[in-house]
Amino acid sequence: MRFYKLKFTATLLFAFIVNATLWAQTPEKMSYQAVVRDANGDLLVNQQVGLKMSILKGAANGSVVYTETQTPTTNENGLFSVAIGGGSGFSTIDWGSSTYFIKTETDPTGGTNYSISGTSQLLSVPYALHAKTAGGMAPGNAPGEMQYWNGSEWTIVAAGNEGNVLTFVNNTPTWMDPTATFGVVTNPVTGRVWMDRNLGATQVATSSTDEASYGGLYQWGRLTDGHEVRTSGTTSTLSNSDVPGHGNYITNTVYPTDWRSPQNDNLWQGVNGVNNPCPSGFRLPTVPEWEAEIASWDTQDNDGAFGSVLKFPATGFRFHDDGNVILAGEMGFYWAQEAFGDQARSAGFGSSSSNTYVGADRRGMGFAIRCIKD
Repeated sequence: MRFYKLKFTATLLFAFIVNATLWAQTPEKMSYQAVVRDANGDLLVNQQVGLKMSILKGAANGSVVYTETQTPTTNENGLFSVAIGGGSGFSTIDWGSSTYFIKTETDPTGGTNYSISGTSQLLSVPYALHAKTAGGMAPGNAPGEMQYWNGSEWTIVAAGNEGNVLTFVNNTPTWMDPTATFGVVTNPVTGRVWMDRNLGATQVATSSTDEASYGGLYQWGRLTDGHEVRTSGTTSTLSNSDVPGHGNYITNTVYPTDWRSPQNDNLWQGVNGVNNPCPSGFRLPTVPEWEAEIASWDTQDNDGAFGSVLKFPATGFRFHDDGNVILAGEMGFYWAQEAFGDQARSAGFGSSSSNTYVGADRRGMGFAIRCIKD
């Protein structure tokens, strides 16, 4: 190894935090899903919550055209899901006549003392409900595709994967994993939009050594299959396919120390990369994107990485020889999407600029991933 040179997540001013997603459901209902956390950021698991939902017409403070209340119970992941639209009056809403907003009010104790509220505009959801009467609307071109109104024309939303839900990234409908909770952040210097945390991290970094923000350590080109967990088991049996079919970290002491034999250079390129592990609409950054990002920091070291708007932590890395994690809290190691000979491109930073680099490393290494919006 060489050492050289979104969100939409709302923190409310109350005792709890709610992150929510909406997606269309038939017939004439919408599903609402939320993760509920307490003031310490801990999940509220297996607990009933009170929920009031209102549809507002014309503006975020517009007239209420529909209201209903429910008392769902969170699961072991702090997640609850409900269907909106079972009450009287929902089916008569003329979705094509105006813009609409949904206001949600939550009582984490299960009653009607709603201490959390949030309002967001409905875009593709009402149009999906309105589709049966919308004249001239062209369908998608492939199974699972749909369309949304972007303000001037109908635009196709590519199909998601099984189990994905439709949410919004920068006002664009985007299919994402419902178990993934993250936000987005824009670098004001480069203008690029990134996830606000490392892939697999449970929170945005609160310091350079915040272990909860490190995320997974991926071998270059592999899917999220469990191998990225820092304590996952190891095997020395190399994979002869793009998907090993297990969650073990594959160790290798023979150069070029890849986890796959023969090597495959085309695994992580772009949002449609064979094994792209990032959420829908996101991908691994390129070398030029890493170079621009590092150049935008006040200092090219751990302090500059954490001090940036992206708050990169010093993740450490997992060694290809034995799977041991080293240098956690001292240096950060991150993958780029490009292959480079029998290695792959990467970026890293440490306690000084002399340890900060955009270079290449062996594909069997376990590095962190920070996804960038395509």
